[in-house]
Amino acid sequence: MNPDETQTSQSRPSIEKGSGAAHLAETFTALRDQVGQSILGQRDLIDRLLIALLADGHLLVEGAPGLAKTTAIKQLALGLEGDFHRIQFTPDLLPADLTGTEIYRPNDGSFRFDRGPIFHNLLLADEVNRAPAKVQSALLEAMGERQVTVGRETYGLPPLFLVMATQNPIEQEGTYPLPEAQLDRFLMHVRVEYPDLATERAILRLNREEARRDRAEPPRVEVSQADVFAAREAVLGLYMAPEVEDYLVHLVMATRTPGAYAQDLDGWLRFGASPRATIALDRCARALAWLDGRDYVSPEDVQRLAPDVLRHRVLLSYEAEAGGRTPDDFIAALLARVPAP
Repeated sequence: MNPDETQTSQSRPSIEKGSGAAHLAETFTALRDQVGQSILGQRDLIDRLLIALLADGHLLVEGAPGLAKTTAIKQLALGLEGDFHRIQFTPDLLPADLTGTEIYRPNDGSFRFDRGPIFHNLLLADEVNRAPAKVQSALLEAMGERQVTVGRETYGLPPLFLVMATQNPIEQEGTYPLPEAQLDRFLMHVRVEYPDLATERAILRLNREEARRDRAEPPRVEVSQADVFAAREAVLGLYMAPEVEDYLVHLVMATRTPGAYAQDLDGWLRFGASPRATIALDRCARALAWLDGRDYVSPEDVQRLAPDVLRHRVLLSYEAEAGGRTPDDFIAALLARVPAP
């Protein structure tokens, strides 16, 4: 039995049938299944999108073209009360193309702010690493501060605001490496892999069926923004045992002083994860447990999400890179050496 399950009912919330919490859980399960019907073989990506939504964070998705990254967030947007916009990031993109600009009104000599695409609830920043530094800076302010500054004025973004940025790991010509400060603003960095043989065959058949299908769309689940905010409150209220909390904190601390946890990891890193990683891992683990229908967080929740939360927040040493090691190698070694409760 999981040690968390031995806690009394007074020490952690429980989900009762017919309760508001149960309705919320059923709503998000239906949304998860709805998106999964159109996106085959990418269950982890769908879960990470929903976790980012529930944890009020942003997502960086890395994968080759054609792996349904854009389709995934479009399908999520179809199931949410809110608006969606896609921006293709290019080297000639200007900050005003993202944030909007002030337009002069000659009839009264005043300026009117024309809002840009960043003022949507869900924003897809496609190939985000192709935009120059000034555009990255504007996006960084929006992601971190939930506002944009144009001229002398600052404008708040919608309360429900999620950025999913994508980057192509294959073609690097004409790209700008994302600065560490911006990478740290992403809740998770998710890698999307090619589907296996059976999934590829299922994708082919689904594509043929959709091509022949009547254009009439079946009834769809639509989650209101009020439900999203209520679900976020429910996620924050999940029970996390002190032992699991200590384990989570030790994992992040081990990225800063790995030698204190395992001598063979000493010298692997230049910089470890910031306290933002601790907060992100806590929220993501809670969201995953809630999506799986549990009212407590387990060490397995922390372990499943540690690579996505930490891989973009640790910088390897030159010696480790020269030895062919990757951040994922370091995180796997860390998970094997830091004792779980």
